[in-house]
Amino acid sequence: MASNPRRPYIEAREEIRKSRGISFWFSRFASGTAQFVGHPSVFFVAVAILVIWGITGPYFHYSDTWQLVINTGTSVVTVLVVFLIQNTQNRDAKALHLKLDELIRSHHPANDDLIDVQKLSDEELDELEKRYEKIRKTCEARRNGKKPEVVATNEAPVDPRRQKPTV
Repeated sequence: MASNPRRPYIEAREEIRKSRGISFWFSRFASGTAQFVGHPSVFFVAVAILVIWGITGPYFHYSDTWQLVINTGTSVVTVLVVFLIQNTQNRDAKALHLKLDELIRSHHPANDDLIDVQKLSDEELDELEKRYEKIRKTCEARRNGKKPEVVATNEAPVDPRRQKPTV
């Protein structure tokens, strides 16, 4: 009987679900909130609240309290939603990076040094970007039937401190 290659992922997911920790609860809450807040009807409700608030201005004589209500309400909602959406985006980005890492790992001709590339410093990413720009220019020149000015290489640049690729 063949073993299920997804077994480790399934077991890890089940273990997390059993624990029902605060992290599990918060991630579910944040995802649900992000989905809810991103719905068009919620946007229209928010616009309706602002219109109602604006219409009530003359009734309350545009008082400080009238202004404080909308300022406080929008500030509280904004801060809370920003944290929830940031959590969701962080988790989505991490999942996307893991999926890309798996695709790189599983594709033999791909450069395995690009796994976890998101953890490089800005300077290392700039150098990597320059290298891929040279590769792009070489390919473009070849496509146009011209001799490439720059010789592109698939080898990762070597960091002399580590004596291995920097990417």
